[in-house]
Order: sequence, then structure tokens, then C-alpha cells
Amino acid sequence: MPSSPTVKQMVFDLVATPSMSSTLAQFDLSNHEVVNLLANWLDELGLSVRTKPIPGIPGKENLIATMGKGTEGLILSGHTDTVPLDEHLWRSDPFMISEVDSRWYGLGTSDMKCFFALIIEAISPLLNRQFKHPLIILATADEESTMSGIRALSKEDIRDSKYAVIGEPTSLSPINLHKGMMMLRTDIHGESGHSSNPELGVNALNASASIINELKDFGDQLKANFADDRFDIFYPTLNLGCIHGGNNPNRICDHVSISLDVRTLPGMDNEELLMELRSRIEKINTAPGLTSNLELIHNPIAPFENKKSELLDTLQDLTSNAARSVAFATEAPFLTDLGIETIVLGPGSIDQAHQPNEYIDLNQLAPTVAIIRALVEKYCLN
Repeated sequence: MPSSPTVKQMVFDLVATPSMSSTLAQFDLSNHEVVNLLANWLDELGLSVRTKPIPGIPGKENLIATMGKGTEGLILSGHTDTVPLDEHLWRSDPFMISEVDSRWYGLGTSDMKCFFALIIEAISPLLNRQFKHPLIILATADEESTMSGIRALSKEDIRDSKYAVIGEPTSLSPINLHKGMMMLRTDIHGESGHSSNPELGVNALNASASIINELKDFGDQLKANFADDRFDIFYPTLNLGCIHGGNNPNRICDHVSISLDVRTLPGMDNEELLMELRSRIEKINTAPGLTSNLELIHNPIAPFENKKSELLDTLQDLTSNAARSVAFATEAPFLTDLGIETIVLGPGSIDQAHQPNEYIDLNQLAPTVAIIRALVEKYCLN
């Protein structure tokens, strides 16, 4: 059996390969090179590897690697992309592993490139045995933006698998409950003109103030009207994420775009919320020459809940950690919709994700390998 690179070398190579995804084209990159790294390593180990381009999105693809035949297998799933970064805020090169105080610093270490290296480390000694049920390693595109990769997945791609573990950073606690998410954008259109005379145009930037106030008020109402005490953040949230508009101080601003997300609780209706918020936004700016709208950046992500399952019991036993909820969204609802019993569990902490100086504690590595190996033993070999 060919030997794979060390965990550190694999993580080094993955982190050194930029794969940011973003809803803004100027920050969005292909994930092809990360997929290529994984494909080469897994192919060398004898897995059947195929890549599947995402329809209509050049440069984006999923990887599906399989060991064994049959059905009712195990999926180990992760995403290949990272969020964009503020490189000037990092104390080290975000695209190189920096080891300090038993931590590996680098973009994607926690969220979630390390998981793939640990999968390979875990399964390598098992691959000369007979797999009674298939193991599928799934690596998706665009989880951090549109989730185009998991949306493109079909039941045929994963061969009627029965179980799935998504290796998002959960500090090795099994997650069986998380919020849903809508990413939205409101566009405010006015009329440009010379700034020396405000009457020559209609300023969209001025009008955006009332839009922002309305969005903040809507977020406050969500907090007041909905609650679920199973979550640490027990209410729905609305976050104003970015704003772009205008191009010069001496021009009347004719366009502003504001992007936001809404995190919903189980039982909330995304479509109903969208209709209410859209109605509010479109009624605000009714002055001549001024329009505003609200649109989805991509289709909503449903809340996720796995109330009771054999896989959950197994992971609670293996980790000695009780199941809990998280406020962030994952690809779990999409696998659940395909009829797969899904739990979210992986190394690293979400507290280090999406921010400068992201790191993973090295004390998370060996336990992750042991958990993955035990899962493969139970669901694929025994």
C-alpha cells in the first residue's frame, strides 16, 4: 500500500493552496487545485476518485472518492473552500503553516482543511481490508458562499449511503442541531449628478440610512418574537455584512448595495420572512428617481435537526461529549434531504474560524484520527 504524506505536509500543502469562495466575484477563486491535491493522494491510496464540475460555475468542482462496493456506507464530508481574508491583520503568512504553542496557524486550518488530512491519516492502515460497506470521502465547493457544491450533489453520487459525518470545527463535540441561513442583498438605485448641486440627482447613499435602520429594526423584532433555548444564541439573528456604493466624493451616489444574512431557528419559515422583509424594504424609498429591492443571494439553507439516531449515539460514546447545537449553518440539511443520517463533528473550534490568525490546536489531531478510524471500522468493515 503506497504511503501518504504526513499530516503536517498535507495540511501545509492544502493551506498553501488558496481556495477562497465569496459571493463577490473579486474575492472568489477556483477550488480546482485543492481538489487536485486530494484526488492525487486518494488515488495513490487506491480509492476510486472522480471529480464533478459544478454546472454553470467554471473552476468549481466536487470530489467523490470511494473505497468498497455496495450500499449503506459512510460519508466523511468537508468543504474545500475558505472565506476571504484580511491578510494585513495576520501575524504570520496565512498560506503557510506556522507552529506556535502547539498550534498550527494558517487560513483553513480549523475551517476545515485539516479534516481531509486527518481522514487520510485515519484510513490509510485500513485500506488493505475488505470493505463490507463503502466509504465515501466527499469534498465540496463553495460551502462558504453559495453552497453550490452540495446543492449539485445527487443521490447517485453517494450511492445510497446511510451515514454521514461533516467535519466542521466543533471541538469534537457531535452537533445534531443548527440554525438555517438566508444570504440577502438589497440594492438602492438613485440618480447620479455633480455633488455641487444635490438637486441634480437622487442620492442612494443618503437613502441607505433608512434601509439600514429598517433592517436593524427587523432584526430586533426577530429577537423579540422567536426563541429556542437549545441554542446558546437562543434567538434568530440579522447581520449587516457589507456595503458598497458610489465611486467618487464629488459625485452624487446613484447605487448602494447592502448584503446581510439572517440565521433562522427550526420551525421558522424562510419564505415568509423574506416576503415580510422585502415588503418593508420596497416601501421605504418611494421618492422620484429612487428604488430599492431585496433579493436572495442564493437559495436559503434550512435549519438542521437530528433528534435521535444510531450515529449520534455512536459519536457521543466515542467522544464522551453530549450532542449540542451551534448557531452556524452547514451542509447537513442537504445530506439529510438525501435520506442520510447526518451529524456534524470535527477538530478545531468555530471560535477561530473566519478571522485573522486562524489556528487548530494540535491536541485535536490524534483524537480525530481515532474517531474516524473507529467509524470506518464500525460502518464499513465490521
